[in-house]
Amino acid sequence: MKLYDAAWAPSPRRVRIFLAEKGIAVERVTVDLKTGEHLRPDFVRTNPQRQLPVLVLDDGTAIDDSLGICRYFEALHPDPPLFGATAKEIGLVESWLRRVEHDWFQAVALHFRNRVPAFADRAVSGEWPPIPQIPALVERGQCMWNAFADVLDRHLADQRHVAGDAFTMADIAAFVAADFGIATRLPDPREGREALARWHAAIAARPSASA
Repeated sequence: MKLYDAAWAPSPRRVRIFLAEKGIAVERVTVDLKTGEHLRPDFVRTNPQRQLPVLVLDDGTAIDDSLGICRYFEALHPDPPLFGATAKEIGLVESWLRRVEHDWFQAVALHFRNRVPAFADRAVSGEWPPIPQIPALVERGQCMWNAFADVLDRHLADQRHVAGDAFTMADIAAFVAADFGIATRLPDPREGREALARWHAAIAARPSASA
């Protein structure tokens, strides 16, 4: 089993934090995104989507989605439960994961991939023909980013974690999205949002945050 990883990308970081919380060690292969190693034929044979992370199992099966990889390890190592332990918790975690993915992480992707010259003709990641950048989507991404930060701040005013009382994958996903947005020059969502800032500081203090 091998986990194809990248140092600065958000989706691989989700998996690293998840594995650190579980205490799971996996052999890793680092792929250099800055030099375009993920676009070269040898890696494309591993993952035609040209994305990271990818978990290649002993039988050659490739799981090429960060949440899919985490689900795989959750099934093998259910404790501590990071996708919820009860039916209610599982439903809440799943709901918030979708919101974070669609409303916040997508905002970062729109802002970043439609602005940075390196993504010309690759404005949408994945197994696509060339897709040009749309400059207007940079502003759309920032509007979405700020709007969801307000939603999350209000939501966290009444609870410690994104999907309830326990730390879960929803916290990991939101935390990684927040940090990636900050790193790619979106407004810092902690500024002027007391509850979100408190939550972010608590997640950042966990040892897994440095994974």
